[in-house]
Amino acid sequence: MTRRSARNALFAALAASALVAVAGCTAEAPLPLPTPTPTYVSSYEPPPAYGIAPLTGEQIEVGALTAPSLAAKVDNHPNARPQVGLERTDIVFEELVEGGLTRYVAVWHSDVPDVIGPVRSIRPMDPDIISPLGGIVAYSGGQSRFVEMMRAAPVYNAIHGQRDTESTFFRGDNAPAPHNVLVRAPEVIAQHLDRTAPVQQFPFAESIAAATATKDGAPTAGIAMRFGSSSAPSWTWDAASQRWLRFQTGGAPDTDPSGAQLGATNVVVLRVPVQVIQSIPTTQLIGSGEAWVSTGGGTVRATWSKASMTAPIRILDANGVAVRLAPGNTWVELVPLAGSLSFQ
Repeated sequence: MTRRSARNALFAALAASALVAVAGCTAEAPLPLPTPTPTYVSSYEPPPAYGIAPLTGEQIEVGALTAPSLAAKVDNHPNARPQVGLERTDIVFEELVEGGLTRYVAVWHSDVPDVIGPVRSIRPMDPDIISPLGGIVAYSGGQSRFVEMMRAAPVYNAIHGQRDTESTFFRGDNAPAPHNVLVRAPEVIAQHLDRTAPVQQFPFAESIAAATATKDGAPTAGIAMRFGSSSAPSWTWDAASQRWLRFQTGGAPDTDPSGAQLGATNVVVLRVPVQVIQSIPTTQLIGSGEAWVSTGGGTVRATWSKASMTAPIRILDANGVAVRLAPGNTWVELVPLAGSLSFQ
């Protein structure tokens, strides 16, 4: 055998040996089995959809407030105090009536107590206040001309002494007559669920800190008002509770039946013209004028306007931007131009 032939034979033997080795390794290493993929079950639950309560701006679940609002003409005579249910209102409007006294248009929607009152008679400015809310109005009657005005408004009139209120209006032992006509509020609302829920009346910020008056207003410790000869209520800022606390004429705390002082997240003061028509002070609410909004210990000056009986009140700041209230309850003080207003 030549040297070349021997070399070729050696290469061939080495190659054959390598193939055998490779074949042996391949046979000895089994293919891996596929690992089963576990079934994935998600534990994520999407958060519920939220809206805001139309009269307080507070967060609620969508669809939680579908019932109509209940407005009532509430007595504010000294013999009628403490009133029933005012501490749970969404909005309260205070207006001048005869004798230099005031009465309230109190509105319940997001929190309705079992009983409210005492209710008294309607006045000529009340259709302008209540119509934007729709819903129901409860009162004890009134002069026929005023009752007809209220009946012409787009609300249901629940009036003491009528057949449809026999089971829902009653005289209580809270005060002497005529300051004792009370109303079973949930029952009245349940009778009129065909009425729609109110639309939003004011713009709201997300929090007290984000409200217009808190951010841009002048620091305010107190608000003093005079409606007439017998009515000079006031408010004091309470930082601990983040609320305005209410005082009646003479400086006594204004309280609910439990003795707790009434309070508000927002106090809105509108300076309004008042005409005396056939001996009845009549607030003129269709038009415009000066306004002050107090929230979070601050007060911002603004302008109010109302275009029609059914239009809501609009409040704009000096730049023409809508003033945003804080989520919570609101008192709207309709202070006559002939009255007075001061801030501490």
